[in-house]
Amino acid sequence: MTDTKGKIESTKDKLVGGVKEAVGKVTNNEELELKGKIQSLKGELEGKAVDVGDKLGEIKEDVAEKINDFIDKKKEEK
Repeated sequence: MTDTKGKIESTKDKLVGGVKEAVGKVTNNEELELKGKIQSLKGELEGKAVDVGDKLGEIKEDVAEKINDFIDKKKEEK
């Protein structure tokens, strides 16, 4: 899943879940309210997972850059 697609999906789940939860409360439908809460929570967790994935990608790039720089420097010293 691409980062943008993941962010859109998590936002959609948070919004739709919030609506379901609100409708469930207004209509006194416990099951719909619970489904809404679960979907909202799922959206929050997915959003955090996308953020973590972004950070890990940045860290991976930084480490690769430092290793390449180190190897290049060692080659130049020879």
